[in-house]
Parts: sequence; C-alpha cells; structure tokens
Amino acid sequence: MSTVYLARDLRFTVVKSVAVKEMTNRAREELVRETIVKNFEREANILATLNHPAIPKIHDYFTIGALSYLVMEFVQGNSLETFLSQTQGFFPESQVITWAIELCDVLQNLHAHKPEPIIFRDMKPANIMIRQDNRIVLVDFGIAKTFQAGQKGTMIGTEGYSPPEQYRGEASPLVDIYALGATLHHVLTRKDPRIEPPFTFSERPIRELNPSVSFELESVVNTALQYNATDRFKDAETMKDALLAIARKTGILYTPGGGKTATITLGQTIKPLWTFECEDEIRGTACYDDGMVYIGAYDNNIYALNAATGEFIWKYATEGGVVSTPYVYEGNLFFGSEDQRLHVISSRSGRVVWTYFTDGPIRSSPRIMDRHVFIGSDDGNLHIVNATTGRRVQRIDMGAPIRSTPVVKDEFIFVGTENGDFFCVDFRGKIRWRTRAKRAITSSPLLENEVVYYGSVDGTLYATEAKTGWGLWRFRMERGTISSPSMVEHYIFIGSADGNIYCIDTRSSKEVWHFTTDHQVSSSPVIFKDSVYCGGIDGNLYCLEYRTGRLRWKFSTEGAITGMPIINDDIVYVGSTDHRLYALPT
Repeated sequence: MSTVYLARDLRFTVVKSVAVKEMTNRAREELVRETIVKNFEREANILATLNHPAIPKIHDYFTIGALSYLVMEFVQGNSLETFLSQTQGFFPESQVITWAIELCDVLQNLHAHKPEPIIFRDMKPANIMIRQDNRIVLVDFGIAKTFQAGQKGTMIGTEGYSPPEQYRGEASPLVDIYALGATLHHVLTRKDPRIEPPFTFSERPIRELNPSVSFELESVVNTALQYNATDRFKDAETMKDALLAIARKTGILYTPGGGKTATITLGQTIKPLWTFECEDEIRGTACYDDGMVYIGAYDNNIYALNAATGEFIWKYATEGGVVSTPYVYEGNLFFGSEDQRLHVISSRSGRVVWTYFTDGPIRSSPRIMDRHVFIGSDDGNLHIVNATTGRRVQRIDMGAPIRSTPVVKDEFIFVGTENGDFFCVDFRGKIRWRTRAKRAITSSPLLENEVVYYGSVDGTLYATEAKTGWGLWRFRMERGTISSPSMVEHYIFIGSADGNIYCIDTRSSKEVWHFTTDHQVSSSPVIFKDSVYCGGIDGNLYCLEYRTGRLRWKFSTEGAITGMPIINDDIVYVGSTDHRLYALPT
C-alpha cells in the first residue's frame, strides 16, 4: 500500500534525515479511496498523539492528488524480518527476551492511551525495526485503531500472526498479545506462521524445534498464544512482568550497557559497590584473603584494601610494575615484580619480611606447596624458594622466559615458556616430559583429572595427559591466546585474541558455544555458581550463563581488562587499565 523513502529535511539549519512514507491511492471506487485516505490520516493522528522511544515521531503529513505523504523520524537499522532472513541459526534467548520486554513496554503504552486504547493489530517481524543500538521500534501504524468495546469491523491484519477473534472483525488489546506471541514463536523457532495453518502453534512446540529455549520462556509464549482470548495474559504489563521474572530467575539480563553501569532490565542497573583508583594501570589479578583484597599496579605498588568497603589500608612500593597475582600464605603476601624480585611482606601491615632476587622481571605468579614457593622469571628459570626463609632450594633452567604460573601437584611442576615449550619437571629439576607448541605459552596451565590444559599464542588449546605428556586433543581458535583456562563439570573455558570466549566439551574436544566480544580477550575466565565471568580488551566485564553462553550482564570500565576477575562472598573484584579496581555484585 505504500513506499518508504529516505529523505533529507532541508528546512532546518542542520540537515537531518527523515523517512517519508508515500501512499498511492489507486482505488477505483470512491468509497474505497475515501477509506484509504481516512486510514492514512488516522495513522498520522495516532502517531501525533504518541510519545514513546519505540514509536517513531511524526513531523508532517500532506496529500497531493492521489499521493499522500507522512514525514516521520528516520529509524537507522533493519526490520526483524530482515534479520531473520539474513542470519543463520537461532537468536540467543537473552536477545529475544530483551526485544520481547521492549515490545511489551510499547504495547502497554498504546493500550493505556487516553482517551481510548490504541490497538496495533499488525504485530509481526516486518513491523519491528531493530536500531543500530539494538533497541526496537514499532513501525507501520496504518491499520492501528482506537478500541471501542463491542465494536466489530472488517478482518484486517496479517494471516498467521492474527488471533481467531481478529478474523471475526474483533480487535481488543488481547489481539496484540497473541500477535506478539506469534512473533516470538517465529523468532525462536524460525518457523514462519504465514505458511502454516492458522492457530496451529501447539503443533510446533518451541523446545522441540529449539532445545536451547528455557521452559519459562516457552510457557510465556504459549500463554500469549492461547486460542481463547481470556486464557492469555490479561494485558501487556502482565506479560512483561512474566518476562522480567524469567530474567530474574534464569539470569538472562537486558544489557544495552555503557558508562559505569550495566543495564539489567528496564529501569534497573548494576553499579559498583565501590571502586579504588591507583596511580597507573592495573593489568593483573587481585587476591582475596580474610576480608582484605590485594592488587598490584603499574605504579610500582601493591595495595591492601578492605574488601567490603574498598577502604585503603596500606601500600607497599616496589621498583617495578606489578602484574603478578599476590598469594597469601601463613600471614604473608607473596608476589613478583618487574624489578626482578619475589617480594614477601606481611599481609596485615605491608612490612617487608624478605625478598628474593632473580635475573629478570617476574610476571609469573607464585604457587606454594609443601612450604616452598614456585615461580617463573623472565631470566628463563623456574625458581623454588623456601617460603619461610627466602633461601633458594632449586633453580631450573627452562631455556626461555616463564610468564605462565606453574601448577604443582605430587612433586611435579607443570609450566609453559615463551618459546613454546611445556614442561613437567620434578622438585629436583629433572624433566619428566616436554611438549612443544608453535608459539609462546603465556597461558597458565589447569590440571584436572590427570589432564593438563593450556593455551598458546599459536591459537591452540591443548589437552595433555599429565603423567606422560601424551597429547589427548587440541582445539583451534582463530587467533592466539594468553588466557588461562578454567573448568566446571566437563566444560572448559578460555578467551582468545580473536575476540571470543570459548566453551569446549572436554569429552569430545568440540565447541559448545562461543561468545563474541568487541576486542581481544586476554583475561582468564572464572566460574561462580552457574555463570562464567571474563574481561575483555574492550573494557567490559562479561557475565555469561556457562552452559549456554547467554549474556547475563556486562559492566563497562574505561580501560582494558587483562586480569582475571576474582569472586568472594557474591562480590566480583576486577581491575582495569583505567587505574581502578572495581567491586561488583554478582
């Protein structure tokens, strides 16, 4: 019935883009022509009375001969129908819930319109625009009408999306509820209802077609699609509340994000419990112990803070940047520095206990076992030091800088080097086995169930038998990694310079899912309850549902996040190169 043009409005000093909807009235019968013009004018008048971010604003309308024009706000983006035709696979449930909540919100606004509710009557993917910021806009109000109880008319709408009563010429706010349910069913299953017999959604169960959809969301959609109007949600607000309940229960959270807060659901934000600012970048990982948080920075200091409040307690100065993760043992804090030393200080006072010198910067983090400290250095040696006296016990030449943090178990040490060698050595320094990657192994190993996992800058995640060094499997990423893997159940997680956070099934070595960020992922993931937390060079901390990779929330900092987040007592602590340490609720 119409064509929409992108145009420029030249009446203002600043030229702005607008959408111009042109309707050609070619009807032969005068009564039909009058009805078409009347419907066009009704659309213009309806839009002029509405004020909602998901409804385009009207600027002008006029008629020239058989042509009528509507000048509206230009929506930069594509229709949901276009997205459906141009994408493969299913949309993430979190994204569908996001759109559904916004659509309920705009329907709630229309149905509460005064003096009479406005019924949209044509909810479908073609009439839903997705802006570039991923927000939705409802377009084409050509058949919308004000609701008057008991009034009937001609069947109007789109076959497949319209409920039974709309075929009978009836239109109440509940027809929009049904059409939204039909739209969500289409988006979740990719089954177009226009080519199916009407009212047969129950014959195409959502979870049979898309098993990743939760029971809760399937139930909401099924309720909206009830044949009898009285069995549906009583209004859009009730449906929105049901969707928000899913978000709270399953953690599928709405996240346009930005700034220092991450938006969770409409009108709700996640804010830091506290932040602490250092004098230079934080590139490493914090450490929690007994109500205190310790973090190193490139201002050459390590800081002790109250974990609950962020209150500064003390700081200890080194002569180099600190990227090493602190380790607390028997009341002392152990950490390396680029000043080539292993520092040991009192965890309560920050006073020095002893220091141990190497011949290169220390970017590895210490591990302590059997009263001995194990730490790598850029001098190419793995150092074993008495944790009480600071005396060297063993120095094992690995042939290249060690920035990986060693794993120690049963008198065996597992560690990688910057020339791509991965070693298993015993406490006496004897090499038990060695494997070689094509490039550096900065990633710290993970030892689980007699299998050692580690990543390499060659773009591979390796799984190796701990006793023999026999390669079990390899998983290839598109680019290298310095991220250290983490594991829960039979899932292993790792970040990559290709911008993805990966979940791999250790039983099959196959990808379960990947989540794409806006930049490289150097941070290492950590698992807490049913979520995986990981930072990105894009400055975001991501919280994902670990079984599906669905985004629950993200928090934006003003710098890159390269260290691993740590979690204690439902609080996430993470540093950023914006010089700040953040404490966030999980």
